[in-house]
Amino acid sequence: MFDNKNILITGGTGSFGKAFISYLLNHFTPNKVIVLSRDELKQSEMQEDPTYQKKCMRFLLGDVRDKDRLDKAFKDVDYVIHAAALKQVPAAEYNPSECIKTNILGAENVIEAAINQNVKKVIALSTDKAASPINLYGATKLASDKLFVAANNTVGFQDIQFSVVRYGNVVGSRGSVIPLFQKLVHEHAESIPITDSKMTRFWITIDDAVQFVVNAFSRMQGGEIFVPKVIASTISDLAKVIAPNIPHKVIGLRPGEKRHEVLCPADDSHLTIEFHDHFVIKPSIKCSKPVNYKNNPKNETGQEVEPEFQYDSSKALVSMDRLASYLSQSLSILETSRF
Repeated sequence: MFDNKNILITGGTGSFGKAFISYLLNHFTPNKVIVLSRDELKQSEMQEDPTYQKKCMRFLLGDVRDKDRLDKAFKDVDYVIHAAALKQVPAAEYNPSECIKTNILGAENVIEAAINQNVKKVIALSTDKAASPINLYGATKLASDKLFVAANNTVGFQDIQFSVVRYGNVVGSRGSVIPLFQKLVHEHAESIPITDSKMTRFWITIDDAVQFVVNAFSRMQGGEIFVPKVIASTISDLAKVIAPNIPHKVIGLRPGEKRHEVLCPADDSHLTIEFHDHFVIKPSIKCSKPVNYKNNPKNETGQEVEPEFQYDSSKALVSMDRLASYLSQSLSILETSRF
């Protein structure tokens, strides 16, 4: 579906953007793949990588806070993946205004530019922290999710769809706990810091995240939040898999952290539909265009979940062996472990 199309990725120099673009270049023949980001160094490094040295590649400096720049960048674009965000939970707690400007006002700018430039499909990447949020980052992403869902009611008869993909922690992404644990192993640290021995988190490999977003473009009808079925583990088990011979040191929760994360809240159970490998959360508002979310364009059929159903990380735990097997799919995640 991406052949001969113009695709733009905001925050395209990030972990997801680079992996998604690599997948596009290997499996499709797009007309243009446009990277929009504000970091000139990351763009320069990406341009020097042979993976991305293709005729279709375009690199544009810009910030989602700048609507005029988005209007220019979105010209003749068919599909947009909105991956740009401020994502560090403690940083958002200490710099709330900056997080709001990027994650909420930036989302609104993406929507307006997409409508102005007649983009066909927009998928915004979200996070489990947007479900029943307790920190500012999660709250801004919830607001962003609501903006993208509601955008489907502002387009009138214009042929454009907005949807959201929500998942948990990406294995090995920059700034996440796994590279930290690996770094400590290489440095022969005396202990591994654990915020809470009972803390749990959802995990998805970058390859699975990319494939899920690709599938979402085929499944989307506008207004839905897509949630993949993924694994979860305790942080303690994660540390044992990556650093089996190093003791743990409990350091306490950081500002804004939860013990457990949620992807499908119980309060949205009346809106949640289960498919074989994912969930769809329908819009809570009435859409101007009637949609049967139980059946998607890929001819997949879903069923409503039970009342009060909640998909949270404490109830999706897997064994350490299953966790190790899953992590081993991602590059050298387990190079220092028993594998």
